[in-house]
Amino acid sequence: MSAELAGDQAALRAACQTGVGLCTIVNIEGSFSRRLGAQLAVHPDGRVTGSLADGCLEQELARQIAAGGERRVIRYGAGSPKIDFRLPCGGGLDILIDPNPDRSACREAVVRLDERKEAHLALPEPSLLAKRRYVPELSLVLFGEGPELAAMAQVAGAAGIAVETHGRDDGSLSLGQVPDHLEADRWTAIVLLFHDHEWERAILRWALTTPAFLIGAQGGAPARAAREAELISLGFAPQQIGRIASPIGTVKHSREPLGLALSALADIAGAYELRHPHHG
Repeated sequence: MSAELAGDQAALRAACQTGVGLCTIVNIEGSFSRRLGAQLAVHPDGRVTGSLADGCLEQELARQIAAGGERRVIRYGAGSPKIDFRLPCGGGLDILIDPNPDRSACREAVVRLDERKEAHLALPEPSLLAKRRYVPELSLVLFGEGPELAAMAQVAGAAGIAVETHGRDDGSLSLGQVPDHLEADRWTAIVLLFHDHEWERAILRWALTTPAFLIGAQGGAPARAAREAELISLGFAPQQIGRIASPIGTVKHSREPLGLALSALADIAGAYELRHPHHG
């Protein structure tokens, strides 16, 4: 059996296919390494899409799906009658085993997600969770120059994040031009990585009109003060300007392009996770 590394929506997408079973965590007692609503899809040949633990739980769920039968909820870990199966965290999980999920409902949810809309999948009885909610995947729009831009695009791409880059050196940006032909929804983070902060002005005017959940810009204290003064002169209110995270990242004084990329992406990923309806 092989586990395919995939994002939050991968199991849902796999469950659109005939013959694929779907397993959903519908209750968590104690601590566990996955969120409520985490899912695993099991293919007819035993492959799984998604991950819930270290492989042993996946194998057990694959056996349950292969056994067929009616949908059911099984307790694993603390409080489970399966005394030969324990979770390393010491917690307890209730997992909905559905050998034949509603394919139409799965496809409808995927269509909405592809349209960058929130979606949900109603979970049938005996699930303890009424519905599994989904949000569009994290998207990143980068503006900038030099090694910082390249490093962040590389790290984000390696993490499977959808990345759109616009650099002053590749001809996709013009000084003073507002990029209002671009789109950024509430599941998008916008990051500006310029040393010449004059390039930020038109971009920030556009970014502050979008519902992007995070707007970040690099720069030291003098650059931040000048940025704020200019935006105020353009008519932006302090609460609007307060949307700009600067300096960006969990490490506020990172000096290396790779370190800046990792720090900023950790900050962005954390902010996105808090917007997930099942993040707790």
